[in-house]
Amino acid sequence: MRNRVKIVLITGGSSGIGAATAKLLASDGMTVYAASRRGTSDGQADGVIPVKMDVNDEASTREVVERIIGEQGRLDAVICNAGNGIFGPVEGTTEEEARYQFETCYFGSLKTIQAALPVMRSQGFGRIITITSVMAILQLPFQGFYSSVKAALLSLSESLSMELKGTGIECCSILPGDVATGFTSARKFNASVTEASPYWDWMQRNKAKIEHDELSGMKPEVIGKAVLRQLKKRHMSVRVIPRIDYWAVGLLVRILPERAKLSLLKALYS
Repeated sequence: MRNRVKIVLITGGSSGIGAATAKLLASDGMTVYAASRRGTSDGQADGVIPVKMDVNDEASTREVVERIIGEQGRLDAVICNAGNGIFGPVEGTTEEEARYQFETCYFGSLKTIQAALPVMRSQGFGRIITITSVMAILQLPFQGFYSSVKAALLSLSESLSMELKGTGIECCSILPGDVATGFTSARKFNASVTEASPYWDWMQRNKAKIEHDELSGMKPEVIGKAVLRQLKKRHMSVRVIPRIDYWAVGLLVRILPERAKLSLLKALYS
């Protein structure tokens, strides 16, 4: 009974955290469906099955869940990892750009969770893990929409964990810090990130620090190992911040008054 997780679906499974996690779970004996829009995975290994799936398309998401049930007869865990990033000031961000940020990270996760829940409920067992970010609790300038979407996903997971009490389905949010992946080069910049912006000089300093921290960050396997540990536990933790330094930062921001926290962050990212 200790480890009942055998069949797993992970979104954003083509590269980065998703691919590394898929490979680690497969090496532990799990069968992992690594879903992505391109339908391939850098985490090639026995037990990793790349599947083409667009989390922004409800039909695509449900088709993959139905395929897994048809092939395996069960779905034990879903890991919502697909995401994207946008950089720029709140003042200059259009509604279309803001919606772009929320569509994949939040609504894509919601579609995936809603597709899996009826299956897990019928089994009387399931594990739902959302990959959020320390930026859900540690807001940074010029990444307000990324912080917002990760905070929304964290709140969704923790609300859902209460709603599912007694069903055998558990939820966990994992909040990575800086991770060295292709996410950095794939980040989009909103249309107002130009030299004409009153924020231009600050944005350039901010961008340089963020990119340096990410590129020198932890390996994606660190997050994969955190996911594996949770899936193997009898009961998952509700919220996990991998690595002691980021955990300590998470504790610090809970202790500091909000004004002091924001002043400190502004100084660090100016």
